[in-house]
Amino acid sequence: MATLDHDRRNKQPRLLQPAERDKLEEFVDAIHYSSRYSDDENEYRHVQLPKEMIKKIPQEYFDPSKGTLKLLWEEEWRGLGITQVRTTAHQYRDLEQQLIARVVEFGMGALRSP
Repeated sequence: MATLDHDRRNKQPRLLQPAERDKLEEFVDAIHYSSRYSDDENEYRHVQLPKEMIKKIPQEYFDPSKGTLKLLWEEEWRGLGITQVRTTAHQYRDLEQQLIARVVEFGMGALRSP
């Protein structure tokens, strides 16, 4: 079982400026949400962002050592236009140049590595 690596996130939320949010707004309706599925411990849902949207996300949201998004604070991912229930944690990985957010419901078990 993996633990959440808090070093892969900003020390505090880096909120989008209005101009940055405006650049991303056109992509919000194109965000793809998978159906929810679960195992004995967790519930999951993948969130796929459009490639063009990823190019417009501020660099401070990315982990330069991995080239993927950092673990985002709730204020950060909500600012991008991602909508989820309030009790979620996100873990990001790159998959064929598209971003997949692994969402795990708190209270249903510990965060597990993919």
